Amino acid sequence: MNLYQFILLFLSIFFIIVYNIWRRTKNVVALNWPIIGMLPSLLLNLSNFHDFITLGSKHYGTTFHFKGPWLTNMANIIITCDPMNVNHITSKNFSNYGKGSDFLEIFDAFGVGIFNLDSNEWKQERALLHSLLKRKSFESFHQNNIQKKLESCLLPLLDLSCKGVQVLDLQDIFERFSFDIACTFLFGFDPNSLPYNFNEFSDVAYVKALAVLDDTHLSRHLIPKCIWKVQKWLQIGQERKRKVARENLHQFLYKCITYSKGLDEYHPCLLKELMKRGMGNDERVEKHYLRDTALNLLLAGDGTISSGLSWFFWLVSTHPIVEAKIIQEIKDNYLAQEENSITNLSMEDIDKLVYLHGAICEALRLYPPVPFEHKCAVKSDVLPSGHHVSANTKLIYFFYAMGRMEEIWGEDCLEFKPERWISENGQNIHVPSYKFIAFNAGPRSCIGKGISLIQMKMVATSILWKFHIHAVESQRVTPKISIVLRMEHGLKVKVSKRCI
Repeated sequence: MNLYQFILLFLSIFFIIVYNIWRRTKNVVALNWPIIGMLPSLLLNLSNFHDFITLGSKHYGTTFHFKGPWLTNMANIIITCDPMNVNHITSKNFSNYGKGSDFLEIFDAFGVGIFNLDSNEWKQERALLHSLLKRKSFESFHQNNIQKKLESCLLPLLDLSCKGVQVLDLQDIFERFSFDIACTFLFGFDPNSLPYNFNEFSDVAYVKALAVLDDTHLSRHLIPKCIWKVQKWLQIGQERKRKVARENLHQFLYKCITYSKGLDEYHPCLLKELMKRGMGNDERVEKHYLRDTALNLLLAGDGTISSGLSWFFWLVSTHPIVEAKIIQEIKDNYLAQEENSITNLSMEDIDKLVYLHGAICEALRLYPPVPFEHKCAVKSDVLPSGHHVSANTKLIYFFYAMGRMEEIWGEDCLEFKPERWISENGQNIHVPSYKFIAFNAGPRSCIGKGISLIQMKMVATSILWKFHIHAVESQRVTPKISIVLRMEHGLKVKVSKRCI
């Protein structure tokens, strides 16, 4: 047999083997290859990462093992969308599931903030922040800030766009708006990243830096640790962007801390209250604590709220019946009152908007601002689904996929249906947090849930009452591959005045 015939024979055998593998596994969502595991399937589906994991969860059951390359931080991961497993991890056996060393390395930008803390340190920090956020004075301060920003900036800006019939990126506007609100609440000043008119729009380094950190946090989950560690050492790729973003944010935060220290007693802000706690005589420790705590709270209160608002307005703009019901509810509950500004609704007024609450919850179900959570088992365990968990196994419960499971939400789980949140007697239905997981569940559930919902409702009510948002039909609206569920290409809209 000559060389040519040998090559033909080898290629024939090779293609027969590949064909047989393909035929046996063509319906397999993620093929588990020797040594490299399911990584190739993941990389091939990065552009639709969230839907790929959702499809895998439906194909393999609500809990499955994701096998990554051998000897990497992805070698053995359990992904679950089972509410009983989530309840077990987040509540019933909470003490057995912590952050783990991988979490601390991936999210090192959080420093000594609450997201990176475990055990007693976390309990103390949570108790402190929870006590501050629950103060009536801070709730009123937050609501007043939102009202002022709506009246002085966001609503006039949208009114201007009606006259020019411009196409706006509503996601960008919400990111700037929520960033300014978060800074006012935390530091006592408005950085005005959302300007008063379109001529003053420009990129703001520290606003963009938050999105860069979110992107690199996810990339550290998806690629082997050895690779991103080399990138970090060489300062190339995503790790270079991460370093620049972190430095920009630290410079901004140090300026904010200095500003907050100079405020008098009549100008409240959360950072001033944290300063009263003190960190002994070590100024360097206090400086880092304030910086990291501020960064944690800024990340929690900025990108998540703007993400929730963006998906909500896209869904409402593409479901005119839902939009009409929200407007009618505002009419029914608001027009009979004194003719105050729509931005000045009391909490009692807002609580009457049952259908609006349902629409917001429905948007958060389908597009949770944080699409997954990462835990690590301290000791071996058995989940309610029967899956065995070894010590140090990484577990990911996937919020995005949970909102799309028929087992949890029924056959209409992919529909945007606010009615599923309303009972027969017209009240909002409470869904356990381990099923409706947008604000996490158990002891580590979001302490800012209340003020986040207030902000979303105030913005939604004010905008929908005055304006009709038209989503540009030709655009492709798809989730970005990031820790926060932003839209990959923004949300392009045209705005027109509403005739009530």
